[in-house]
Amino acid sequence: MKTILILGAGLSASSMIRYLLKHSVAENWKLRIVDRDKNRVLSLTEDHENAEALTFDATRSDERLPEIEKADLVISMLPARFHAQVAEDCIAAKKNLITPSYISAEMRSLNQKAIDAGIVIMNEIGVDPGIDHMSAMKIIDKIKDAGDKLNSFKSFCGGLIAEEHDDNPWRYKFTWNPRNVVLAGKGGTAMFLDNHEYKYIPYNRLFDRLDRITIPGYGKFVGYPNRDSLSYMDTYGLEGIGTLYRGTLRRPNFCKGFNVFTELGMTDDSFEMANASQLSPRAFLNAFLPYIPNLSVEDKFKYFLREDRMYLYDQFEWLGIFDADTNFGFEGATPAQLLEKLMVRKMSLSEEDKDMLVMYHEFEYEHQGKNKKIVSSMISIGEDPIYTAMSNTVGLPIAICAKMILNNQINATGVTLPIQKEIYEPILKTLEENGIVFNEYESEL
Repeated sequence: MKTILILGAGLSASSMIRYLLKHSVAENWKLRIVDRDKNRVLSLTEDHENAEALTFDATRSDERLPEIEKADLVISMLPARFHAQVAEDCIAAKKNLITPSYISAEMRSLNQKAIDAGIVIMNEIGVDPGIDHMSAMKIIDKIKDAGDKLNSFKSFCGGLIAEEHDDNPWRYKFTWNPRNVVLAGKGGTAMFLDNHEYKYIPYNRLFDRLDRITIPGYGKFVGYPNRDSLSYMDTYGLEGIGTLYRGTLRRPNFCKGFNVFTELGMTDDSFEMANASQLSPRAFLNAFLPYIPNLSVEDKFKYFLREDRMYLYDQFEWLGIFDADTNFGFEGATPAQLLEKLMVRKMSLSEEDKDMLVMYHEFEYEHQGKNKKIVSSMISIGEDPIYTAMSNTVGLPIAICAKMILNNQINATGVTLPIQKEIYEPILKTLEENGIVFNEYESEL
């Protein structure tokens, strides 16, 4: 019996665990799953004979390494900052490792050690990063194999609320870590290529410089650029391409509304508010508005919005930002932490809600002297608040990759990601069998 050690059973792990348990009897696998909340593991495994719940501290090497040594494969669902430490233990124990996170500089530095240990450390194998790489490379390779020239590649992904549960004026509910949503774009200036010109968008303009996209049957979306699109020139082998852009999808008024928070300074995470524990939402907003005698907070906010953005006012009123009745702050809170708390109060998934994962690619290329365009899109709707679209699209690629590694179908070693045809083709095929399907159409420009 082969043993899979899973470190972390958070929101994105449920579908992965379900898939692995479903195949565990036929494949003769044992899942050993560690999480701080043992009851969550038990609820996901439902007394399955091939599952064991563990409660050691997976962030500590002295507790983690003895368990890694007992495993045939390790899957780390811990926060990204711990992955390189887990990788060092896996190298020492000569055990293969899978993580869904971006390859950090620290992780990349372990490549030769992993090769010397004869193991694969597969990263970026969730949805974004993950399915985005695989679905893009499928078409990029198709264009290259035909001898055609790729001129433009744009890619967008977004975790949203399914249309039938889209019941608030922001048209958004949290489907993954709220803190990451509130701090989106804070890492630095967005960089991309547009018609062979390097473009840069600083954080203060990020949510105001938007691409507009329509997906038939699902309506209108907007996309704002991710921090670094340029690194994908090397990742995807796109030297000489004219346009290269990766972005995040939202519904139109979300970005316009969130841009107001950035302009006010309410997304700042660099300092603690002196009176944070005494703040109501109204007082929190007022702290970022000027002192103007005889003007209410509402009137000052309207003045800040200006006439051309007054249509957004209802979004903020619905959010409860003018509420003066409850102190929602806490000691030592940063503005970003309070904004997160304010948004989570009204934008969390209910038990009846279903989320939606949207991915959209655009390719423009030359074929036999003609300019052509391929659009590839995928919409995944969640089943319920446990088996969400986010969990399905993050967890299933990991689980499928785990199956391939355990069955010796992946021969790569070192620190890598799933951009090789022999890896992405079978994973995409299995994803289709599990309802994660890309629709493609081609047209002439």
